[in-house]
Amino acid sequence: MDRGNCSSLREFIFLGITNNTDIKATLFTIFLLVYLINFLANLGMILLIRMDSKLHTPMYFFLSNLSFSDLCCSSAIGPKMLVDLLVERKSIPFVGCALQFFTVIMFVDAECMLLAVMAFDRYKAISNPLLYTAHMSSKMCSRFQAWIFLVALADALINTVLAFCLCFCGSNEINHFFCDALALLLLSCSDTWINEWVIFIIFGFIELSTISGVLVSYWYIILSVLKICSAEGRVKAFSTCASHLTAVAIFQGTILFMYFRPSSSYSLDQDKRTSLLYTLVIPMLNPLIYSLRNKDVKKALEKLRSKRWF
Repeated sequence: MDRGNCSSLREFIFLGITNNTDIKATLFTIFLLVYLINFLANLGMILLIRMDSKLHTPMYFFLSNLSFSDLCCSSAIGPKMLVDLLVERKSIPFVGCALQFFTVIMFVDAECMLLAVMAFDRYKAISNPLLYTAHMSSKMCSRFQAWIFLVALADALINTVLAFCLCFCGSNEINHFFCDALALLLLSCSDTWINEWVIFIIFGFIELSTISGVLVSYWYIILSVLKICSAEGRVKAFSTCASHLTAVAIFQGTILFMYFRPSSSYSLDQDKRTSLLYTLVIPMLNPLIYSLRNKDVKKALEKLRSKRWF
């Protein structure tokens, strides 16, 4: 398309979650509570891991990174969505939309890869506990962290540049509550096949490799656990993985349904509900899942309570 036909948009308008004014106050109250729990739980998990020396292990190092990703992703969307439930005109500047788009892609990618690395960490801890600290040294963990965020940064940058170089020569109304990739592609009057293939190839590769990594790690975990003689030991080993498996199943299941379902089943309303899950609800659930089923986190919380720090 001739770039001369492209309009110079300064802002986008969100159509929001719903047009039903009767339930907006209720939705605002619910999502405000969700976001506050999300923010406090993830920030609390990061601070707790940082303050308690017994949690300075690879497992909790990656868990703090997961909480950081959840916090950033939900904060890129939550406050703006809450404001839009109270105002009539739900506008966002062109640059603000690009920044929100970039942030969401980066931290969703990071979460996918962090969950895979956490599965690998559990495999190393269970299969060979004597060499665990040597294999998962602080240097190795930092390398994993650097690669995860570099890959996520590169993918987010590529997709953002491609998306915001498209022509938007018609309406500037996005039928969503944030600058989502699929909603923006539907709005563009350019040929979006390059964007679609980039999303499919890069994000598809990230999804395929991380899910494969989780499955392979847990296959070897199961083989290692079955070699444990005592039933108590097997239960203890499996219990350390239960929280992580729950988080992986919820998050990856939602992402697969969101981006890799058949186009014939695509629905904007369904898309909004699914987006709410992986941008606000799941980031709220992750710290709760890990803290409620984790004895080390409970002990660290009890230690802080006994010191009257909270």
